[in-house]
Amino acid sequence: MADETPNEDTGAGRRARRVPTADERQRDAERTRGRLLAAALDVFAAKGFAGARVQEIADRAGVNKQLITYYFGGKDGLYQTLQQQWLQIEGGFAAPDLPLDELAAAYLRNGFEDSRMSRLLAWEGLAESSGAPPVDYAPEDLSDLRRRQAEGQFPADIDPGAFLLTVMGAALVPTVLPQVVRRVTGLDPDSPEFQRFYIEQIQRLIRHLSD
Repeated sequence: MADETPNEDTGAGRRARRVPTADERQRDAERTRGRLLAAALDVFAAKGFAGARVQEIADRAGVNKQLITYYFGGKDGLYQTLQQQWLQIEGGFAAPDLPLDELAAAYLRNGFEDSRMSRLLAWEGLAESSGAPPVDYAPEDLSDLRRRQAEGQFPADIDPGAFLLTVMGAALVPTVLPQVVRRVTGLDPDSPEFQRFYIEQIQRLIRHLSD
């Protein structure tokens, strides 16, 4: 009589299922969270907070929509986690020791590489009554600008808040006003030619302030 393969108690012919280890479960959870965050950024950037639907985010991520509540506490928590993720990304390229013109260039390059956070920010402004969780972008940026101003990186008679708004506006223009970019420069805002030109010009403006 031939040897039989060991089976579960539930019946012959079924192979025993290996129970995932704690590390494997953790990796699965991290992958699922990552897929949900990537899908959420796509959908929020395309439709804003009010227009985004958790079912669409879950479908795009390929998971059950209940996992949005399980991992993030719902749509609000998912949105806020994206903002925290942005702060981590920002910390990776916005080094405090960069010269001011290089710092502005770093923000511009990041926006050109991935415009989704710029689009999300634009949606927040266009639909302030959308119910999106409030996000405070300014305090750390303002404190850094005040430090830079005290060090003489730009004139004392320029308000740091106004300077921050000006640079943020410059960074958003290629994403939210591409038609104006084309009319003014004759270049497509997605083209390498425009991006090189625009970064160089913004850097020159900031360096003139420093002079």
